[in-house]
Amino acid sequence: MNIYIVIPAHNEETYLSKTLQSLVEQTFLPKKIIVVNDASTDGTQKIIDQFSEKYSFIEGVLHISKAMHEPGSKVINAFYNGFEKLDTNFDIICKYDADLIFPKNYLEKIDAIFQDDPSVGMVGGFCYIEKDGEYILENLTNKDHIRGALKAYRKKCFEQINGLKNAIGWDTVDETLAQYHGWKIITDNSLHVKHLKPTGKFYAKAARYRYGEAFYKMRYGFWLTTIASAKLSSKKNSLQFFMDSLKGYSKAKKEKIDFIVSESEGKFIRKLRWQNIKKKIGVG
Repeated sequence: MNIYIVIPAHNEETYLSKTLQSLVEQTFLPKKIIVVNDASTDGTQKIIDQFSEKYSFIEGVLHISKAMHEPGSKVINAFYNGFEKLDTNFDIICKYDADLIFPKNYLEKIDAIFQDDPSVGMVGGFCYIEKDGEYILENLTNKDHIRGALKAYRKKCFEQINGLKNAIGWDTVDETLAQYHGWKIITDNSLHVKHLKPTGKFYAKAARYRYGEAFYKMRYGFWLTTIASAKLSSKKNSLQFFMDSLKGYSKAKKEKIDFIVSESEGKFIRKLRWQNIKKKIGVG
């Protein structure tokens, strides 16, 4: 299968070369890699140039955007700036971060998963971060969720979910919409990807209400938003996050901002979320 990869990169000179090196050393090579230089002010472009000169399947794209790191919108805008430069001759489209080191068999294994089961719409491994000299699982989400840092989509699935939403929460809504359209989401716990930069480390303070806004846009409703906010607040060990999230939801509801899913998709998302909650607490 033809694998195309788009990598948004904003000031990633510390990590990008390691990411690209791990991809050019894959046992199953991608057909194309687009690296989007998203308004970097460091040596990111130099690294892109070095790799694109050496490898014909790597190409750099310059994207001029605001320097502020806003969850969701900035990275997705950069992704599409690169995606638009691609042709349509791909079977799998990947959105990868610029601070990852992939095991050498990563693409070979995800290709095999897609090949083996035509109903699989998305595949991903797991992110591991360094702590006290060893890499441990970056345990921020459920084991059946593919982290936004390493998404891989079957072409038809990507098209049916209408691509990636330009909003925080895009990496949750993509999976629920894939399931809405009958696709399987597969995570492979044998694929350990080194994540070199802590998640969310550079998010802007202006984004503090965005999580609650995202829950509103996905039509979670008040109680699911409260539960989701409490869960994230616990993982982040921050009561302030919980308060900000609820405030963001309330603000979005008051302003009646646009939803990013249809009414029927929202109903499916709520049903799926409640089913998962009941399963975890042993009800039903």
